[in-house]
Amino acid sequence: MIGRRDAEKNNETLLRDEVSMSNEGIINKVASSGIITLDLEEMYPHGERVVFDIAPLLWEGIALKEKDFRETLKAHEWSQYQGKFVAVHCSVDAIIPTWAYMLVATYLQPHAAFVTQGDAEQMERAVFTRFVQQLDVEPYRGARIVVKGCSKMAVPLSAYVELSAKLLPEVKSLMFGEPCSTVPLYKAPKA
Repeated sequence: MIGRRDAEKNNETLLRDEVSMSNEGIINKVASSGIITLDLEEMYPHGERVVFDIAPLLWEGIALKEKDFRETLKAHEWSQYQGKFVAVHCSVDAIIPTWAYMLVATYLQPHAAFVTQGDAEQMERAVFTRFVQQLDVEPYRGARIVVKGCSKMAVPLSAYVELSAKLLPEVKSLMFGEPCSTVPLYKAPKA
């Protein structure tokens, strides 16, 4: 196991050796190292996010009346969710039967690009989970991978954990950070 000091020393060496001079000119050792950088921000599934709140459809804000609920859903303009990522949620403390969430999903499914249950934060976790599950790991088999750590958007922590678990059996090594400054996480045992 590499300690923090060893990792810092390795990073300093990488930084110092990142660009070196040769007879042909400047050589970028990071670019020629064969390290593949995975940037979850670049892989982010784009699309408008919407939370469908059941709360306004409740009788007196506390209970769900099946007949009224069904009529309201039937009259609702579902095409407004075309191509959007939608989370079905109830923002008030009420007992909502499971079938109610399922019924909303049946109306959303023909229109929405993605449907899940939860609030906006839970939706982002679900979107990334689905993305990681569908990720083809074949291009990363036997490769040295750096999962980029700095991003402009908030990538859920769960995405990093799930990506690590998915890549681990396939990669030669797994690191976190930037190619010139990484935290080593895993190195496959030699055959």
